[in-house]
Amino acid sequence: MKKMLVLFFSLLLVLSSAACSKETANNENEETAKGPKTIKVVYKDEGPNNPVAQSYFSNLEKALKEDENLDVKFKLVEMPQGNYAEKLNLLLMSGDIPDMIYFQGGDQQIAEQDLLEDLTPYIDKSKHIKNIMYKHNKERLKNYPYLLWIKPLDSKTPVIRKDWFEKVPSSKELMENPSIDNYHKFFTELVANPPGGSNKPANAVTVAGDITELDYIFEMAFGIKQTWLKKDGKYQYSKVSDNEKEKLEFYHKLYKEGLLDPQYLTKQWDTKEKAFYDGETGVIVGTNGKVIDIYNGKMKQVNGEGAEMVVLPPAKGEYQGFAPTDITKESRGIAISSQSKVKDTVFKVLDYVASPEGQMLDRLGFEKEHYNVTDSGIDLTEKYYNEWYARFWEPAEFEPEKPLKTPLLSEPAQKSREMANEFYSEDNNFIIPEELISKWDAMENLYKEYATDIITGKRPVSDFDKFVKDWEKAGGQEVTEYANKTIK
Repeated sequence: MKKMLVLFFSLLLVLSSAACSKETANNENEETAKGPKTIKVVYKDEGPNNPVAQSYFSNLEKALKEDENLDVKFKLVEMPQGNYAEKLNLLLMSGDIPDMIYFQGGDQQIAEQDLLEDLTPYIDKSKHIKNIMYKHNKERLKNYPYLLWIKPLDSKTPVIRKDWFEKVPSSKELMENPSIDNYHKFFTELVANPPGGSNKPANAVTVAGDITELDYIFEMAFGIKQTWLKKDGKYQYSKVSDNEKEKLEFYHKLYKEGLLDPQYLTKQWDTKEKAFYDGETGVIVGTNGKVIDIYNGKMKQVNGEGAEMVVLPPAKGEYQGFAPTDITKESRGIAISSQSKVKDTVFKVLDYVASPEGQMLDRLGFEKEHYNVTDSGIDLTEKYYNEWYARFWEPAEFEPEKPLKTPLLSEPAQKSREMANEFYSEDNNFIIPEELISKWDAMENLYKEYATDIITGKRPVSDFDKFVKDWEKAGGQEVTEYANKTIK
């Protein structure tokens, strides 16, 4: 059935490509046509029914006209509710391919159909983008030139409200020496003597659906510094290592003692955050920078000024860090359709947003709503801190014509960003080749099944050895051989 679907989608792609080629030949090139150029945009949560998105792209149209003499009309695509990556792929496979596409997974199979534009030559000729890219952006673009996402490191950092943190006896000890044992002690005290009174918090930490966020705190402390670890001169997948077994045993301990939220498997990002704001859990993990800023603003809004965020350090053990940075490709970002008739115009938009003028809109939002300009400088409003985020780029350097009277990020958010940069290290993983993808997906699902059962106590920790054997049979030996040939 799966093979039939793949053949069906492939046929649709061939037919749509042929139709696009014929249409291009029969119609005037839209890049040189007079009048406004329509750019069709698909972007998660930024559809035509979102008034903020409508206002943003309307303001962007005006700015492009005034600053660049570029006449553009954006047509936003409404996406159905559900898994964005899956819904987007269904849209693209149907042959309905927007000009500008935001991906959050699922892009590789589209790129393999030659439906995404190689952005390298555009960036090389750009006015602004080539000057604002981070090191990790440049490395990822070399490996995979179809997605662009100029943002700071996306490492996630743990946070707790300050008024609670200061009531935990071992808080100072944790900050001075964030060992695995001291983290366990801190979590235990947090739940044993609830700083929020009554039975709050019910647990020390919660995560959204799996252990990925927990790994940002603890994984490197257990010696898992990269996806592929060196053992006896050869590379071994970290998730089948003794280090992983020891880590899962520790997570089981947290779960068994009620320190890890027993409902973590069913938590989504919104229910995780609600539990945090409501005081049901003490610690959550969020992307450094702006996400921590939003947590800080909302927590103070709900619980008062004393509830501002404290950023906790990564656990310290064999190594210390918030997980290594993947440089194989961007995990999300903006792509340009290779079928688009306005590719140059789309990139001009992306380049404009990287300019000082474009950054005023993208980084600061709407004047008189998210900021106010006075003779002495720019005042950011509370609404800016609570809800605004850049739709496109966040270069390290941003200097508007008038000075910002308050920083773009609150103190806790800035601290989270500094800590993410301090603990930066590069991963050694690679893009799984197409012929191994189905096996790799099955192997990852096998890991999730065993890891969940071990953490929740449905399986003993000793079953990890059985998992390793099952993993190798499912394709692990092939992928390991490929890794040892590929990793330099």
